[in-house]
Amino acid sequence: MSEVNECETKNVLKNNQKMISIGTSWVPENIEDTESIPKGDMPGDKIQISPDHIRKAQMIFPKLLETLVPVLNEHPYQRAVIAVCGGSGVGKSEIASLLSYYLNQLNIGSYTLSGDNYPHRVPKYNDAERLRVFRQSGIRGLISHGQYSVERKEILKELQDNGNDSNSSYAKEYPWLSIYQSAGRYGLGNYLGTRKEIDFNELTGIISQFKNGNDRIFLKRMGRADSELWYDAVDFNDKKIIIIEWTHGNSHNLQGVDIPILLNSTPQETLEHRRARNRDGGTDSPFTTMVLGIEQDMLVSQASKAKLIVAKSGELLSYSDYCRIMLQEKC
Repeated sequence: MSEVNECETKNVLKNNQKMISIGTSWVPENIEDTESIPKGDMPGDKIQISPDHIRKAQMIFPKLLETLVPVLNEHPYQRAVIAVCGGSGVGKSEIASLLSYYLNQLNIGSYTLSGDNYPHRVPKYNDAERLRVFRQSGIRGLISHGQYSVERKEILKELQDNGNDSNSSYAKEYPWLSIYQSAGRYGLGNYLGTRKEIDFNELTGIISQFKNGNDRIFLKRMGRADSELWYDAVDFNDKKIIIIEWTHGNSHNLQGVDIPILLNSTPQETLEHRRARNRDGGTDSPFTTMVLGIEQDMLVSQASKAKLIVAKSGELLSYSDYCRIMLQEKC
């Protein structure tokens, strides 16, 4: 798909009985200072907008405008919620920030909200809970299969101490470990991205307040330490759009999103991107790789709901094209 340099649109928005034109054309401007672009509201989040992010956002934005205008037209307060979702390191934060910036340039006020503020636990405790769920589920799996013993308990403890209990290569030496890992992965899959991990009710409530015309909404802020938890009152008086950037932005548990945008990447592309960004020190543990795999499966299961699906190249995909690509990756 060729890069889009101009988007023609003659749609107008209704604000009560006043017609507000959003312009007859959109031409992407040359962004020289990416640091000045407002980013999402996750404390401490490092967002670095690259030329590739800009190119991709410019390809997405015309189609987004085309999809967005009728949604705004039909809403009594001319408000809408967009979600930019995808795997870790795919560029959600950067793309969401750019789309929000372009909307603001068209005088369609937009705010970028990070869904990572809404787990029940701060990251260090949530990471610990993920590991606890995996390990408890794994041990229960061994017990239910009659494969748990004192000897294996000691071996398992050593593997856990070294962070190797989720490493599939050790199952060659300890065949029973595959039962542990399979049961642990299943248990972890029933925690990641569910209501057990995330306060979907709170975020859905924020969306509801916004769509009901509230101009002052308290939004959660969550750092990495247990003391880094607070709320800020945000003024939405001049905002028509909330863009949620979040892995789980297309979740069945989140209500009120009008336009989910799925940024697709294969698990291998996600790992390469994380390493390039030095995410988590530049290397991923077997457990982190397992988490990414489960999240990828969730994204695939939810993809049919996405209004726009974007390939790594920036090309817009139909759902059938997306399914074909994902099927090829499994072969």
